Amino acid sequence: MVDWIARLEAVKCTAEAVQAEAAVRLEEAARVRQAQAGVPARKLGEGVALQIALARRVSPAKGAQLLGLARILLTEMPHTFRLMKAGLFSQWQATILARETACLSLEDRRVIDDRLCAPGPNGEPAKAVSMGLRQLENAAKKLAITLDQASVVTRAANAVKDRRVSLRPAPDTMTWLGALLPVKDGVAVYAALDQAANAARAAGDERTRGQVMADTLVDRITGRTSAESKPRIEVKVVMTADSLTGDADQPAVVEGYGPVPAAWAREALADAEVFVRRLFTDPAGQLVAMESRSRKAPDGLAELISTRDGGICRTVGCDAPIRNIDHIQRHADGGATSAENLQGLCERCNQAKEAVGWQARPGPDGSITTITPTGHTYVSPPPDTWQPDPPPLSPAELRLRNMLLAHTLAA
Repeated sequence: MVDWIARLEAVKCTAEAVQAEAAVRLEEAARVRQAQAGVPARKLGEGVALQIALARRVSPAKGAQLLGLARILLTEMPHTFRLMKAGLFSQWQATILARETACLSLEDRRVIDDRLCAPGPNGEPAKAVSMGLRQLENAAKKLAITLDQASVVTRAANAVKDRRVSLRPAPDTMTWLGALLPVKDGVAVYAALDQAANAARAAGDERTRGQVMADTLVDRITGRTSAESKPRIEVKVVMTADSLTGDADQPAVVEGYGPVPAAWAREALADAEVFVRRLFTDPAGQLVAMESRSRKAPDGLAELISTRDGGICRTVGCDAPIRNIDHIQRHADGGATSAENLQGLCERCNQAKEAVGWQARPGPDGSITTITPTGHTYVSPPPDTWQPDPPPLSPAELRLRNMLLAHTLAA
């Protein structure tokens, strides 16, 4: 079994290398086809990263990263690519080397590729093969600094522009709030929270250190002075009227997070100032459509689309937040500005589908079918509906279902 596990790991590495090569060949073919269609040179290659993302069932941002890595491997890091094809190096290991050498010249990047991934003079295995991920990262950093310290310093200075805050769901109605900050700022924030925790613990606070730090972070950012104070920040919670009043327990949806238990939502709303916006559904549970004759969706319709789609881009595999309200069938092709013909997309997906050869059409059930320039079809299912939950099975139906299941397993 250990041998099987090792061989399958090698197959995975080789497959990732072949995928990288296929991605580059796809981009080359797409550029030729787009050039023949008269696409401006600056737009050649548009939409290829999204096609890769759809084929690999990852987000468009990840698809762009994979395409960029593939280009680097095939044109600038031949030894790394050879190790991948041989099943000795994973895509993530290759990503680390590409990332740590991104600021270097082509010549210096190839020096590191040779030093770490080329076989020894007497046929010894490449050094990188036996390194852990952290060892590999440190070895690449050290060589990069040795070869071109000025470029590494400049890169560090430019990295400050990428500072940002992110939010992603965590289990049990929790979230991970993260911040990418310069070292001095990140250390200062953590030190301030740690100091607050030390003071609270010294005063006899029974909360854990982590709890004090988390509560202090929320207090200082939102302006909340105590756990009992009501925040003045809008958080959109979508739930049925019956769930809101406690007559049903159909899950609610927190925009930007996802489904939460109805009981949890009611408890959270009881501790905040609540403004109710009514959204009406048809008998099937779909939000009632709104229409407009303008090309741009009005604010009310745009908010309806964002709420209907759960605040998440409708492209298959994309988890990015909605940034644009897009016509599924292009407005220039006669597409209506209606809920049936609108979808929420992130900026990357909205731009990608404007490339030559992309088509999309809405389905009668709220689904969206996207056809890529290569003719591949991807269907985005309709958003969760708010129709009432089906009644529970009766004891007789439950017994019948268990009997059928037991018979199936026996067969």
